[in-house]
Amino acid sequence: MKYHIPAVIFAGGKSSRMGEDKALLPFDGYRTLTHYQYERLQKLFSSVFISTKEKKFDFEATLIYDTYHVNSPLGALVTLFETLHVAEVFVLSVDAPFVNDSVINTIMENRKEEYDAIIAKTHHGIQPLCGIYRRAILPLAKTALHENQHKLTQLLHHANTLYLPFEEETLFANLNHPHEYTKALKMLKKR
Repeated sequence: MKYHIPAVIFAGGKSSRMGEDKALLPFDGYRTLTHYQYERLQKLFSSVFISTKEKKFDFEATLIYDTYHVNSPLGALVTLFETLHVAEVFVLSVDAPFVNDSVINTIMENRKEEYDAIIAKTHHGIQPLCGIYRRAILPLAKTALHENQHKLTQLLHHANTLYLPFEEETLFANLNHPHEYTKALKMLKKR
């Protein structure tokens, strides 16, 4: 059974630390990391969208184009709630390919309407692009955007947020640098 809230893959970052667009890097037999994430989430959610600044993908998907000219997930978050008329969304960063079904199911099973956001957390900190955001957070997000306060961690601190603890750090590995991408490819081979 699929979850009936939209899932949104955040794939509009600058990828400055990677040196090339990480959303377009090949991964696990797919031509791009984005396509890998998209196919994975389609098995769990009835609708999947990709948040991006431009059309750059070679597969069919519904795109949500950032309407704010800032390089931060905050602008994408505001855009998606202004575009999708839904009460809540599940979000996942394109560069977190090891967030597995178990993590997603745990987050979805802890959906509680009294929270503005339900976010994964590990010993190393919170994972702001792995969790559920509810429309109730939009006024706070718009204020933060207007005040040029782009850190999602700060937004979540001011919102009514439920943090769900996870023990295994490797599930939340972000592919920000070339060495992290190389390490991820090696991890895939060991599976």
